[in-house]
Amino acid sequence: MYLKQKELLWELDHDFIKGLMDITVKESYEKGAYIFKHGDAADHFYVLIKGFVKLKNEKIDQTVYIVRCPGEIFGWSSIVGRGVYSVSAECLEPAMLNKISRGNLMKLVNQNKENGMIFYKKVAEMLGNRLIHLYAPSSQHEFSVSQGTGQLQEIVELSS
Repeated sequence: MYLKQKELLWELDHDFIKGLMDITVKESYEKGAYIFKHGDAADHFYVLIKGFVKLKNEKIDQTVYIVRCPGEIFGWSSIVGRGVYSVSAECLEPAMLNKISRGNLMKLVNQNKENGMIFYKKVAEMLGNRLIHLYAPSSQHEFSVSQGTGQLQEIVELSS
């Protein structure tokens, strides 16, 4: 599940959307190109227009997510207070992206806090949907909420 780009912009006023579009840069990448690597300065976030982008945890050499649906965002480290990217982003095929500078976004959000709050709420929904997808029942694990702590507990199903 993901939010399309128009859903990311839903409920935002016209001036905020125009400001966001004014700070957006459209970029194209070839197959195999890295958009950013783990540990790079997290200065931008991206919205997929077309293509597939693999997000890979280099420390454990594992693909953690494939960005494949137009409107999906990635590079969110840049807008949640992280200084560096926690994964690498590599194009699995030619890709077109909207690139948004963290600094320019923060200026826009600070100029219009109400719309900034709505924007961040939409980003949180997108990230929440991604986490739900990652914990989907396709794995052999079941998750439940522990009593009283609000923490997730993993229950491993043993096959006999």
